[in-house]
Amino acid sequence: MWQAYETPASIEETLQILARYDGKAQIIAGGTDLVIELQEGKHSIECLVDVTRIPGLDRVDQLGDWIVLGPNVTFRQIKDSPLLQDQARVLAEAAATVGALQIQTVATIAGNVASALPAADGSVALVSLDAEVEIADAAGRAWRPVGELFLGPGKSAVDPHREMITAIRLPAGGARHGSAWERIGRRRALVLPILNCAVSTALTSDGNRIEWARIGLGPVAPVPFRARETEAFLAGRTADEDTFAQAGEIAAGEAQPRTSLLRASKEYRIEVLKVLVRQGLARAVRQARERMA
Repeated sequence: MWQAYETPASIEETLQILARYDGKAQIIAGGTDLVIELQEGKHSIECLVDVTRIPGLDRVDQLGDWIVLGPNVTFRQIKDSPLLQDQARVLAEAAATVGALQIQTVATIAGNVASALPAADGSVALVSLDAEVEIADAAGRAWRPVGELFLGPGKSAVDPHREMITAIRLPAGGARHGSAWERIGRRRALVLPILNCAVSTALTSDGNRIEWARIGLGPVAPVPFRARETEAFLAGRTADEDTFAQAGEIAAGEAQPRTSLLRASKEYRIEVLKVLVRQGLARAVRQARERMA
């Protein structure tokens, strides 16, 4: 168990504390996963660095062509944000499926990314939005695509002992953009997902064809999965039910869900995946058309 608990007032102070402990300190914000892992002895650290008192890290703002979320933004904030409901609905809908309200109130979007779990609702949604993550360390700050940060189940490219996620940004949705979240579990909440699916798309100016689409899936691979073959198929296609159904078939072919005692058989999950992709595309296209009206 840790011996020290620090509450820095700035990002710079946070990085100084991490450097001082030389790999024996770890950042904590919501702590919904980390505290349990510490109790189970999965980490050996001397100091917890609580970043929740740093001003400004709990904001959701639109800055030009970007929507920027601070690392301490909670899933309840995301769920309730009018800006995200309008311009990144997939993320707002995903936030509503994260645990119970008590978890949503404290769990942070940065913690969800740092956990690097294949079915992390926030991470799968961010993959579909081409989100980027700003990471700070002793050498400075740099933006990286969110998809590059997942190395394997629970393995992140972000080192919470030496680095800090300082912001997450995603392109603001245009007038022809729509997105949607689909998830299935044994219950509506408080369970691991059998599958989740995040769809983000833009239509051509006449509203009849798909200009581009991005599809995030989980857990169908060791990391949150981007269905790039399906996305390539969708570009330029008519935005109708036949196209959505074909996309579901292609996604089922490129994804690799496995049989899981906690979820379902591989065969069942493949069939469900087809439905989720089809439904997600239909809802995303519908939102885009509503924005164009």
